Amino acid sequence: MSRLGKTPIALPDKVEVKIAEGVVSAKGPKGTLSFPSQAGISVKVEGNRLFVEKDNAVEMPKSSHGLFRALINNMVIGVSKGFEVRLGLVGVGYRAALQGQKLDLQLGFSHPTQLAIPKGIQVTVDKSVTVIISGIDKHAVGQFAAQVRGMKPPEPYKGKGIRYEKEFVRKKAGKAAKGKTA
Repeated sequence: MSRLGKTPIALPDKVEVKIAEGVVSAKGPKGTLSFPSQAGISVKVEGNRLFVEKDNAVEMPKSSHGLFRALINNMVIGVSKGFEVRLGLVGVGYRAALQGQKLDLQLGFSHPTQLAIPKGIQVTVDKSVTVIISGIDKHAVGQFAAQVRGMKPPEPYKGKGIRYEKEFVRKKAGKAAKGKTA
């Protein structure tokens, strides 16, 4: 059995987890998420702890057990606390603004750069250089953050671009100036 899969998931007070017809659903103060169950894995709720158990009769890799437990844990955290990713825009003239359900990015391109904000994702812009992406689904939040960052990833020479809040960009030395010999 997977070591991660064996560890129980602590359920916060206001979170309910239900298993019905092959679907695991979590309901909490922030919303509701559901995930299809996998054959060979059962979920039991005992008090305020949730156990993910693997049926040894069904052939499946250990990693699937740990993965399924991690996905359920992310659902529980999402409906209770939510997830948040912060992106910073580094560069002269780089800025972000919200226009309805679109994120408008000024990144030095000759054309406008607008991204439609997916359902279930909240985006706020702080001081026009910090974009805060939040929501209850960890996958959707991370995917949209990667999509925004992919518009202009940080480059290694000047460090300009869109980067995650605590991301470190190692700068490379530029072209060395040749010394004149007299």
